[in-house]
Order: sequence, then structure tokens, then C-alpha cells
Amino acid sequence: MHIAHIHIHVKPEFVEQFITATIDNASNSVQEPGVVRFDFAQQADDPTRFVLVEVYLTSADVDAHKQTAHYARWRDTVANMMAETRVGTKYVNILPTDENWK
Repeated sequence: MHIAHIHIHVKPEFVEQFITATIDNASNSVQEPGVVRFDFAQQADDPTRFVLVEVYLTSADVDAHKQTAHYARWRDTVANMMAETRVGTKYVNILPTDENWK
């Protein structure tokens, strides 16, 4: 299982556009066969901060996701909306066990 939390800080004037673009990416991503979860959340006390919680079955599924048209569209669309470089943190799965994800 490959888990990543992607922390994103968006310029205030781009929040609505960022949400629209990211909903498109997330909605398409959850339909990929190797994607177990693709959650998108906005920070409650700072609406310019977001997190993506991505869970993939294998590292090959992570690579496949980055080759999709919807990911490329998202990446290119939101590039200038960022207030700072997005930060991804990788995690090791503990519970539920890998067998119980999908």
C-alpha cells in the first residue's frame, strides 16, 4: 500500500478555481484501478490550505496515476495557483491491513 498526504497552499484569489480543478482530478483518480482512496479536504481555519490523501495499491499504480490525462491537466492548471510548493509526505500503512483496503 502506498499512502501520501499532499499539503497544498493556494493563493487566495485562486481558491474556487483550485477546488474546481481538483474535484475534476480526484473524481477521475478514484476510477483508476490501482487507486484505493483519493480524498480532497480544505482546512477549516484557513480556506487557502488543502490536503489530498492518496492511497494506491502499488508503486506502479502511483506511476500510472501520474501518466493520466486528468493528472496532467490538474498539474498544469493549478501550477500558478500555488502560494508555495506543494509538499507530499509518504506513509506506511498499519491499519486497516493491506488486505482489507479493497
